[in-house]
Amino acid sequence: MFNKSIVTVSARILLCCIPFSSASAATPAEQVPTIVEAAARKHVERWAESAGLSEPQFTINVVPGTRPLTACAGPVTAQGAETRLPSRMRFVAICAGNNGWRYEFIVRAQISARIAVVASDLTAGKVLADEDLLLERHDISSIVDSIADPQEAVGMSGKRSLRAGEVLRRAVLTAPTLVKRGQPVTIVARHEQVEVSMAGEALDSGARGDTVRVRNANGTIIRARVAGAGTVIPLSAPITTSSPLE
Repeated sequence: MFNKSIVTVSARILLCCIPFSSASAATPAEQVPTIVEAAARKHVERWAESAGLSEPQFTINVVPGTRPLTACAGPVTAQGAETRLPSRMRFVAICAGNNGWRYEFIVRAQISARIAVVASDLTAGKVLADEDLLLERHDISSIVDSIADPQEAVGMSGKRSLRAGEVLRRAVLTAPTLVKRGQPVTIVARHEQVEVSMAGEALDSGARGDTVRVRNANGTIIRARVAGAGTVIPLSAPITTSSPLE
């Protein structure tokens, strides 16, 4: 029976292969799966940390290959060969030296965490708000693009209809177009406690944060950042109430 561990993680992680070796000079065959399990556990911990998962928990199972394991005269190093999907990873144990060997293991990690889910059925294109999202614990072993913080999805919209209880994935979200070419827009400039607005016309389409060209009421074309539906903020220096928006 190979190693199975249950771990609660409170860290952030990089998707990388972590070498792990035995501490002793010689490595018995029965110790090799333990070395592989330790390397896989370290990788999953760092993956969970990088993804910013909330209260992640996981189990790891090391599956042996078909060849019989033999002892190694020296230390054994384990490193990831394919780690993109936690539910099925490949790790390689390496015994260095003239009589060394390489042995491949399948490693299966089962991971759960509190992640963003859809609170109610939503139509495609609907801009997500706080009330559209919940934070629930789910198995994400086969999901690589879950969203740990619901606020990251607020303001985005679904490329397709979303079902209540569905785990929210980055692949199904897109930034909605808030300003359309030819659409009237409000140009808002702020400086300290002063706010000035002016009507304009969008010359480009854009999502929140995009830079678009806008023709203001004076006929001047400016560059502005999309701040909301039909609202842009000029990228030029702040203006005063006595200055034209240019």
